[in-house]
Amino acid sequence: MTASDKIKPDWAGEDLLSRFVNLLIQTKPIYALMKQQARRVLIKTAEKKGIPWRDNSRQLEASDAAELFDTIADPNWVYPDYYQLPFHAYDQGNLCWKAAFEAESATYAMALRVWPGEELTWEAAQERLRSSFHQVLETYSPHPVRDVLDLGCSVGISTRWLHRFYQNRQETPVRTVGLDLSPYMLSVAKFRDSQGEIAEWKHGNAEKMDFPDESFDVVTLQFLIHELPRTATREIFRETGRVLRPGGCLAIVDNNPKSPVIQNLPPVLFTLMKSTEPWTDDFYTFDVEAALQEVGFDYKTTVASDRRHRTIIALKPKH
Repeated sequence: MTASDKIKPDWAGEDLLSRFVNLLIQTKPIYALMKQQARRVLIKTAEKKGIPWRDNSRQLEASDAAELFDTIADPNWVYPDYYQLPFHAYDQGNLCWKAAFEAESATYAMALRVWPGEELTWEAAQERLRSSFHQVLETYSPHPVRDVLDLGCSVGISTRWLHRFYQNRQETPVRTVGLDLSPYMLSVAKFRDSQGEIAEWKHGNAEKMDFPDESFDVVTLQFLIHELPRTATREIFRETGRVLRPGGCLAIVDNNPKSPVIQNLPPVLFTLMKSTEPWTDDFYTFDVEAALQEVGFDYKTTVASDRRHRTIIALKPKH
């Protein structure tokens, strides 16, 4: 899969086009309109492709998911400022039930947008999205894998796919943990984990985890760092280096700044996207590979794992 010679889209960073879009977003009436339009586009796309967005949300709202909140939430957490900004068209970001109840449908719709010209079901698109990431993991993962950590796990879709991937490739058991800052998302994750496949759904900040040193073989950040300022991402890299065992694998999958698809998004789409993703400019101008090496990782590879996303692999050096 070829990537562009350009290192980022023109609509991100300090380019003239990017500054113009940012000016529009900073105009409150225009921003409000963009935010609502972005939401409508996503819901319409999902339901057109057979994802019952509204029905899924209503069913979760009527379920027992919210009753798990008190068993998961750590009331002592003070949320970082960046996590309390509006994003994904929610005024409270991920810290609300509406975001949690709609996250599954949004995740399924995201996978479908990777292959818009193909007649894929949302299930097939999700399979292809996860498999493209796992195929890269296969090459660099230690064997056997005992303990896996999925950071920024949201409602647990990525976590369950990751757990099954490792459990299916070896006979010895795998202990998988999902960590997220949103107890709302984690409540849905635990509710959906009806078979108890995941060892723990952990409410916590990936910048400062309370796991012991060298306690995981694999740590993943799946579609997370585009939602973070680079200062937070660097801290997560440092903390990941602490909790990984020597030779352990850090795997990142996220939007690919060099993807021709990303770079050539229609103006309406990239404008709507920037209106719901406050850290877009920071992400698309951030040298992830250099940051990994600066904090001590052995950077291995960056692979264009599908038309829109890249997978980045780094290992913790052995003693």
